[in-house]
Amino acid sequence: MKTKYSIVKEYIEKQIINNVYKPHEKIESESELMKRFEVSRHTVRLAIGDLVTEGWLYREQGSGTYCADRSAMEASKEADDVKKIAIITTYISEYIFPSIIRGAEARLSKEGYQVSIFSTNNSYEKEKEIMEKILLQKFDGIIVEPTKSASANPNILYYLELERLGIPYIMINAYYDSLEPAYLTVDDEKGGFIQADYLIKNGHKQIAGFFKTDDLQGELRLKGFLRAHRQNNIFVNPDCIVTYETEEKLEKPIKELKKILENNTPVTAIACYNDELALALLNVLRVKKIHVPNDLSMIGFDDSFLTDISEVKLTSIQHPQSKMGEEAANYMIDFIANSKENKQRKGADVSSFEYQPELTTRNSVKKLEKQVNKSNKNK
Repeated sequence: MKTKYSIVKEYIEKQIINNVYKPHEKIESESELMKRFEVSRHTVRLAIGDLVTEGWLYREQGSGTYCADRSAMEASKEADDVKKIAIITTYISEYIFPSIIRGAEARLSKEGYQVSIFSTNNSYEKEKEIMEKILLQKFDGIIVEPTKSASANPNILYYLELERLGIPYIMINAYYDSLEPAYLTVDDEKGGFIQADYLIKNGHKQIAGFFKTDDLQGELRLKGFLRAHRQNNIFVNPDCIVTYETEEKLEKPIKELKKILENNTPVTAIACYNDELALALLNVLRVKKIHVPNDLSMIGFDDSFLTDISEVKLTSIQHPQSKMGEEAANYMIDFIANSKENKQRKGADVSSFEYQPELTTRNSVKKLEKQVNKSNKNK
């Protein structure tokens, strides 16, 4: 349980981070804080005293307590022996994220950085908590995977505060477009195109697509999927397009696949948002005694370790994984080396990189033979 002292202190810190208290602006009086938190004057003075010592606040005799200009605090970091980098991903121990994190952590540790790892679980509220911690703990830089990147993010102000303080950040897998940040991503639209086009080239014209669309990756993969159909002059059955959000990922895709199968909707192949989803759908097909690829073809995305652990070896689009983590670390090391002069790089000054997707073929896609008119064949 938090002490009354720490509650008061964290409240003031958050007011500063959220720009409620602006530099050189007077904060609430001791009496107002006492009333707000129902604490003694001694408790309030302890909290304020610590924040003055740490550089968050300053006092003027006979006038009151004021918010310090925190940009000046960053200069003092040069004297610190410990260099700190935060890595924020939507998940830590699941799927491809351990590989990404290992790639970044190994490179940063080699350069003497202390690495702290955080997970948002793709939740805005969790991202907000993490960003507040990071701003309080004076990190030198941040590698971050955006939360629900297909939507307007309510936590943008925290990233603007990083920029104001000259703390560099780079985004991986996706990015918040409004910030125009440096980023490392896969060309997800092209990846979605390759998925569908490969199936079409193998004779499949009735393809179901499953995409998580609260992340930018899913939106772009769906866009590529549709473009491949248009380019090949193939109609897309709206009943075979399944979109879902993070909170639905364990239930909705499975429910919708069962509905497609029970309604006997004509489908010869499935394109999946990622390999994790593909394995979940494979379990449904196994129960229904539908065999991949003989009865139904399937293609994944990310070329993760999951492609080899099931009885069906999954054809999948490649993701750089540990290479992305390592190169994000290289970008961050470079940013920090140049931050004294350039601060946070913006707009045209930002160097970003998009990995080009390639397909790893295994045995989850069956080539359908073209139907030949027998009467014509016998002529």
